[in-house]
Amino acid sequence: MSDFLQRQRDAWKKTYTLKDRPFIVERPPVFSPAAAVQAEGNGSGMLYNWIPIWLPAEYTHWVEESLSYVETAYIGDWSALDKVRIKGPDALNFLRWVGMNSLRDFKIGRIKHHVQLNQDGKVCSEGVVIRESEDSFMYTGGGGNWTGYMFNRGKWDAVIEWVSADYYIFAVQGPKSFYILEKLIGESLRDIGFNQSRMARINGNSIRVLRTGITGELGYELHGSAEDANAVWKAVVAAGAAFGIRQLGMRAQIISHVEAGIATNGLDYLPASIGTPGGPKLLPGGGLRGSYIPENGPADFFRSPGELGWGGRGPLDGHDFVGKEALLAERDAGGPPRRFVGLTWNSDDVVDTFAALFGNEALPSPMELPRTLGPEYDQVLHDGTLVGCSTSRVFSSNLRKMISFAVLDRDLAVPGTPVTVVWGFPGSVQRNIRATVTGLPFKKDRRRTDVTQL
Repeated sequence: MSDFLQRQRDAWKKTYTLKDRPFIVERPPVFSPAAAVQAEGNGSGMLYNWIPIWLPAEYTHWVEESLSYVETAYIGDWSALDKVRIKGPDALNFLRWVGMNSLRDFKIGRIKHHVQLNQDGKVCSEGVVIRESEDSFMYTGGGGNWTGYMFNRGKWDAVIEWVSADYYIFAVQGPKSFYILEKLIGESLRDIGFNQSRMARINGNSIRVLRTGITGELGYELHGSAEDANAVWKAVVAAGAAFGIRQLGMRAQIISHVEAGIATNGLDYLPASIGTPGGPKLLPGGGLRGSYIPENGPADFFRSPGELGWGGRGPLDGHDFVGKEALLAERDAGGPPRRFVGLTWNSDDVVDTFAALFGNEALPSPMELPRTLGPEYDQVLHDGTLVGCSTSRVFSSNLRKMISFAVLDRDLAVPGTPVTVVWGFPGSVQRNIRATVTGLPFKKDRRRTDVTQL
């Protein structure tokens, strides 16, 4: 192993070896295991810190990068996600207890969405769990520190390991992703159904190929040893050149999540583990931005799975899990009082906001394109009354619209309902942007494309 890679691993793991810290304050900055080859294509020369990894802001331009997963394909770097392995006879029992998904019919190689809650039924961590073997599981997502905290609170006939620095996670998404990977791997991938995975090789490097859909399109993830990351990234880019593959920078990364209707930890909600020994640093870097003013601090941004559209991830009358009683109470009260929806912003109002920058009136808060790099929470009004909070505003090059998510009072969470988004930081010149409640996803869901017919 190179000295550089060893230093990166040591820096990443340092946080998780300090068990007595009340919560994580900050992780030291590190670089992607594919940083060397990514630098070759980083036309902007700019990096963005997706804690804890620095990644290129854009390779060519965010417009074509954000079109790629609908028209051709991209390769993007998700190596910043926590990666936690749980092994042993009690590994499955622990995962069923800490997560609301019952994990029934969980065969080797399968992937399951895993939502972890606190006793109040609020989301603390969310990601996917992969069954690697009979008693070995890999959890990848945001909030692996909560997973470890909960594991250490009990006595399990199992062990837990933080292996974040040992593996890369690359996403290859888009209609051409299937052809690119089949060409590169040199074998059929038609046996890998949605939410399934298996091992393969790229130029002699062992990888796990996962069928996922973070863009709402046909797509895959590649997981493998960090020592092979540069070689694998380079090989995917080379094999995809004939298919129009693009390398995805951080400026465009979250756009596909929004178009696909997928909430993101730290952007559309804050983990309810904040302030606990299993929590992340207190607030995202730069604090909270936008017009929404929380009355109860970070707790105003905690969400139940039902509020994020994940209410059907497991039968509430089945297995016992952390937060079950709170979800049962929510269900018996008629469901969550707020619902997760899309908003389509009025294009005339958006254009007027940009036009104001060139006029003589007071300057409004800038509306960065394609999005703000970080969390942004804005007030949503109906007939002048505060009814919810907008998140993840992005410009969709595919839809040619400004769109966002919102958590709204459930009576108003009906497609077609007119609302108003208050744009602008408190104390600045604010503008009212008309918007329309939109059903999710914003575009057709193609994640389950039948590849046997391709």
